[in-house]
Amino acid sequence: MTNGQHYKFFTDLDTPNKMDEKPFLELDMLDIDDYVIPEIVKLNKKTFDVESIVNAAGELKYVSQIKKVISLILNEGDEDFTKYVASRVYDGVVTQKVRDLFSVLIKKGAAQYLNDQLNIRLKSAMFNTNSIADETVTNKEVINEVLDDEGIETTEDEINGFLIVKAIASRVVSPSKVFMRDSKSYCAILFDDNNRKPICRFRFNTSQKYLSLFDAEKKEIKHAINGLEEIYIHAEAIVATIEGYKEG
Repeated sequence: MTNGQHYKFFTDLDTPNKMDEKPFLELDMLDIDDYVIPEIVKLNKKTFDVESIVNAAGELKYVSQIKKVISLILNEGDEDFTKYVASRVYDGVVTQKVRDLFSVLIKKGAAQYLNDQLNIRLKSAMFNTNSIADETVTNKEVINEVLDDEGIETTEDEINGFLIVKAIASRVVSPSKVFMRDSKSYCAILFDDNNRKPICRFRFNTSQKYLSLFDAEKKEIKHAINGLEEIYIHAEAIVATIEGYKEG
């Protein structure tokens, strides 16, 4: 079932041969969830496996619903949850006044916890990413672009294009292996965050958009595109480039 850019996938987990009321998988093309990408790949015609999809559908369905419940609790509050948390940390009687107080404190605590987790991941990524200064990069244009990043603006089209390439790449590697580095003249999509392993480039800063791919000698080849969906036309070339880096 589709609704513009929003796709819903159903199966018959609750009653055999009867479509469930709730989908086991939802895909928003304008806000792609990295956890969804590997499951979407299973629906590809070449790799379609009913048993594998059905086995994963139950977990996907309930995890998706759990995420929605958690989001609802954190954003709008839930009296039972508030009472439960208050009873675990408050020594007195949990009165209505106490519940009202904790409904606010829970939101603050959750926000701070999520922010802490994000900071931990960011610090980890910083320490595990190779410094540009440690790489022998012969492309003078790339060096200049990285060192002079003032005025760079990453557009929504570049972000959505990046997500599309990650979806394509997930056929053969983890989406976490695909990185984006923006510059003034183009937006680079890299394998393993390595300038010497370009997957493609987005040249979206003109009226005519171009998708740049690379041949075996890493020579850049520009392809004019009229919309982001045309990136999928070049999916096989993108996969072949990634496979080459994996083998190397």
